[in-house]
Amino acid sequence: NKDYIYNYNILHLKGITSQSLRMNHYGEMYPPEYRAIVNSFNQSLISEVRSNEIFQIPESINVPDSIDWREKGAVTEIKDQGQCGACWAFSAIGALEGQYFMKTGKLVTLSEQNLIDCSTDYGNSGCKSGTMNGAFKYINQTGGINTEAAYPYEAEESNGCKFKTNDTIKVKGYVDIPKGDENALKAAVALVGPISAAVDAGQLSFQFYASGIYYEPNCRNDRLTRGVLIVGYGTENNKDYWLVKNSCSTIWGEDGYIKVARNKRNHCGIASAASYPKL
Repeated sequence: NKDYIYNYNILHLKGITSQSLRMNHYGEMYPPEYRAIVNSFNQSLISEVRSNEIFQIPESINVPDSIDWREKGAVTEIKDQGQCGACWAFSAIGALEGQYFMKTGKLVTLSEQNLIDCSTDYGNSGCKSGTMNGAFKYINQTGGINTEAAYPYEAEESNGCKFKTNDTIKVKGYVDIPKGDENALKAAVALVGPISAAVDAGQLSFQFYASGIYYEPNCRNDRLTRGVLIVGYGTENNKDYWLVKNSCSTIWGEDGYIKVARNKRNHCGIASAASYPKL
């Protein structure tokens, strides 16, 4: 891995790649171990949890050239999923936290553990795999989601569901972004707020991403392995990017974030399974 990172960064210095890499806490893991933790979005369930409602760009609306929801207070701090393969839960919760902020002006940290323990009837498998839409569906149909304070994170599947009915945020439904449509995704991020998305995170360049705009030729837009949260977009050195929140602690990436190439044919599938909850 160290040789790979060293050689990759030489390419970066020569301007051949737009991102740089560095060793991180995933460097000591064997590939199957890393994949089990990080690549836990269950792509096979997408059709089962598809929404009846598809986002449409409102007519005569001005979509800004850039936006960063962190600056507006809609994004909680970077979280660390630890040894639990629950990227799907962190992505879903991030979108919920954003929507709750948009509705109330309050930023409240919500409970991933609630989803890990309680949403198995909706296709999710705790620390093994799941989908954001499955999480939204669960919350919609069972009466809400707890705050992190009421239902703290344990980084493992705990013994049964401990959902508390008196400390909840409710969800009316969820909306899908048209598959592969980066213009619609841009409008949704600008108008709605942070959006859940899935990407192909299966490359070493993702595992050891440090900074820059992530463009990986081996990335596929039809292979989705990881749930993430889009919190903005912009342009840097004439290159468009999506600003993406991960759940791998602040050690990974740009203090826990990654900039993914935008308007590059739905790079890594960033617009292939994007959605958000309605509060």
